[in-house]
Amino acid sequence: MNESEKERFARQILLPEIGEAGQARLRSKKVLIVGAGGLGSSLLYYLVASGIGEIGIVDFDKVSLSNLQRQILYTEEDLGQSKSLTAQKRLQKLNSHCIIRSFDERFTEENAVQIAQGYDIIVDGCDNLSTRYIMDQVAEQLSLPYLYGAVDSWRGQIALFHYKGSGSYRQLFPQKDLHQEKREIPVVGAAVGIISSIMATEVIKTLLDLPDTLTGKLLLFDALTLQYNLLSIQF
Repeated sequence: MNESEKERFARQILLPEIGEAGQARLRSKKVLIVGAGGLGSSLLYYLVASGIGEIGIVDFDKVSLSNLQRQILYTEEDLGQSKSLTAQKRLQKLNSHCIIRSFDERFTEENAVQIAQGYDIIVDGCDNLSTRYIMDQVAEQLSLPYLYGAVDSWRGQIALFHYKGSGSYRQLFPQKDLHQEKREIPVVGAAVGIISSIMATEVIKTLLDLPDTLTGKLLLFDALTLQYNLLSIQF
């Protein structure tokens, strides 16, 4: 690592679980985030800042006024603009050494494998059940970890699939809830930030092969009561 990198990531390098070797390992990794909305906004900021070498952003949507309550990547000046392209430009200013690729398209059964090939982990930044099933399927097909996250009102949940013997999203949630798919989800912006920050930490831990990840577990958090629950999943 050069002196500039050592200065930029000094606080991470101080951690015995990371050090210079771990920081160099992060630089060699590639992360694909599907969805650049509420979860994706915080995830992308923290992962680009952490020194990960390459990040892909998949999102076909455009910035709307109702997004700004929780999607902290965007400003009023970005209304009507592509989320993935706007995120790419903004995040490149945060870390010019990180390769950031924008996929301004839907993540579908037709293009998912082509997009995800070459990445080290797929991360859920969306609010769409159908897309989650596609992420789960592609992760299994390409033997990639899939980090799932979701928020509804004050509550959120996270789990890590297809990693060190853990099962799949489809096993935990075998049925699509079509009513859930169509409804507008109420959400507190700060609760989204809490869940996405935990997810960003889990991505780093997974890429560094650290212990105590959410493999075989489901983390539940309620911001209204400030209660965490960690459940074991039996596949």
